[in-house]
Amino acid sequence: MLIFGFNFCVHSFPIVEPDPTHTKLRISSEGLESIKRITNPIASVAVIGPYRSGKSFLLNQLLSLSCYEGFGVGHMRDTKTKGIWVWGTPIELDIDGVRTSVFYLDTEGFESLGKSNVYDDRIFALATIMSSVLIYNLPETIREADISRLSFAVELAEEFYGRAEMLHFNLLNFCGLSNVIFSEMVNEALWHVPNIDGDKNIDKVNQIRDSLAIMGDNSTAFSLPQPHLDRIKLCDMKDAELDQSYVERRKQLKELVASIIRPKIIQGKTLNGTEFVSFMDQMLEALNKGEIPSTGSLVEVFNKGVLEKCLKLYGEKMATLNLPLPEESLEEAHDKSKGEVIKVFEKQCFGRRHAKKSFRQLDAEVEKVYKNIILQNEYLSSKSCEAVYTRCEDIMDQLQVLRLPSMAKFDAGFQQCNHSFGHECLGPAKTNYKQRMMKMLGKSRALFIKEYNKKIFNWLVTLSLVMVVIGRFITRFILIEIGAWMLFIFLQTYTRMFWSEESLYYNPVWNFIVATWETLVYSPILDLDRWAIPLVAMLSMFILYCWACYGKRKYGSQWLLPLHTSNTYGLNRPRTD
Repeated sequence: MLIFGFNFCVHSFPIVEPDPTHTKLRISSEGLESIKRITNPIASVAVIGPYRSGKSFLLNQLLSLSCYEGFGVGHMRDTKTKGIWVWGTPIELDIDGVRTSVFYLDTEGFESLGKSNVYDDRIFALATIMSSVLIYNLPETIREADISRLSFAVELAEEFYGRAEMLHFNLLNFCGLSNVIFSEMVNEALWHVPNIDGDKNIDKVNQIRDSLAIMGDNSTAFSLPQPHLDRIKLCDMKDAELDQSYVERRKQLKELVASIIRPKIIQGKTLNGTEFVSFMDQMLEALNKGEIPSTGSLVEVFNKGVLEKCLKLYGEKMATLNLPLPEESLEEAHDKSKGEVIKVFEKQCFGRRHAKKSFRQLDAEVEKVYKNIILQNEYLSSKSCEAVYTRCEDIMDQLQVLRLPSMAKFDAGFQQCNHSFGHECLGPAKTNYKQRMMKMLGKSRALFIKEYNKKIFNWLVTLSLVMVVIGRFITRFILIEIGAWMLFIFLQTYTRMFWSEESLYYNPVWNFIVATWETLVYSPILDLDRWAIPLVAMLSMFILYCWACYGKRKYGSQWLLPLHTSNTYGLNRPRTD
C-alpha cells in the first residue's frame, strides 16, 4: 500500500549541486530541513545513467507524475538536472511491519558537455552509496564505460554493505533498463575479451567483468519498450496514447521496485532524516577530498570516525590501569584491550578489502599509544622504586647509629624494607633496583654486625663502672658493687687472656649476656633505644630521691638543735631532762 506523506514540498528540489568549477559537489540547503524532520527509517531509489537517456521521465513515471508536476525533463543537448535532486514528497511504505519513508533521487547524467570525468564519478559514487535501490538507465547499447561504472558500484556495495548481517537488505539492487532484451546483452557484454598477447589493460578489463559476477541475485535486468516513437511529445501524452506494452511493463517495474526496496542501514541501524543528511554530508566530504573517487578513499574516510572512536576506547581502557605494572601484566592488559577494540572496529567499520588500510592504521595508532604507556610505566616504575630505595637507605643509616644497638630491631627494619620493596616497587625497573637493594642491604647488615658486638661490649663496660659507683656511693649495696666489678673484670680479663674482643663473642656467657641485652633493649612492646633518655632521666630522678630520703632517715638526729647547757656547775654536771 502506498501512502503519500504530508507537510512536504510538492515539487522536486536539489540536495546536492555542483560547485562553480563543476568538479566538486556541495550540499544544497533547500528542502533539507523537511528531510531532517523525518523520524521514520528512510529508503531511497536513485536513477543514474548517461545524459539525455530519460532518467527524469522514468522517475516521473514511477511516481505517476507528469513532466509538468514532477522532475524537469529537457530536450536540449545540455543537461536539465544539475547534481542530485529529490522529490519533495516521500512515499511511505509498510516494509516488514516498519513504516518507511521512500525518496526518489534524480541524478545528473554522465558525459554531458562542460564536465570532467571526475565529476561524473563523484555523482555516480554518491548515488550508489546513498540509494537503497539503484536503477542504472542504460541506452540501447552497453559500452565499456557502463561496465566499469557497474563494477565500481558493485565494489562499493560489497565494501560498504558486504557483511553477512547486512547482506540481505543492503546489497544494492540494480535494475538495468533498455529498449532490448537486457539480460542477453549483459551476458554478451560480460564475456571475456581474448588476450592472446597478455595485454595488462585487457586483463584489467576482464577483471572488471569478473567482479560483476558478485551481483548475482541482487541485480535485476528489466527491459522497457519505447513508450512512443515521438519522444518530444511524451510529456503531453496520456497513458491511452502510449504503447500499451510499455504501460504494462511500467506497472511491473513499479511492483518490482516496491518489492526489493528496504530501509537504508548504516552500521547496523536504520537512518532517520537527520542521520541520512549527516551521512550524505560525510560522503560528500570524502568524495571531494580525493582527486579521483575510489572505493578505498571512501572507506578510509568513513572509517576515520570509527578509528578515532576505537582509539579513544583503547585509551580509556588502558587509563584504568594502576601504573606502574610488571611488564607481563601491562602486555596482558594491552593485548586484552586491543582485542576488544579490534572487535569493535570489525563490527562497526565499513569495507572488506580496502578496510585493511584502516585496520593497519588502527593497529599502528594503538601501538603508538601503547609505546607511550610503556614509557610512562617505566618512568613511574623508576620513580616508585627510587622512592622505596631511598627510604630503605635512610632506615639502614638510622639503624647504624642506634644508641642501644639491637639485632632484633635491625632485623625488623630489614624485613620492613624487603616488604615495602616487594609491594611498592613494581614494573620494569624492579629488576635493576632489586639488585641495588640487595647490595645495599647486604652492606648495611655486614656493617651493623661488625659494630654490633663492639658497641654492646663498650656499653657493658660503661654499665659495669656506673653500677660500681651506684653500689658504693649511692645505694651502698655491696652486692651491686660486687656484681658490677665481676662483670668489669670478666670483660677486661677475657679479652686480655684470649688476645681479642672477637674471641669473646663466641663465649656462651657472652651469648647469654647478648640475649639478655636484646630482651631488655627491644621488644614489640618497648623500644628502649627510643625511650632511653626519658627513662634514664626518670630513673636518675628516682635514685636521687631515694638517696635523699635514705640519707635523711640515717642522719636525721644530727640535724636537731642542741640542748641548752649551763656552766654553773661545771662541764661534768649530769644532764637532766
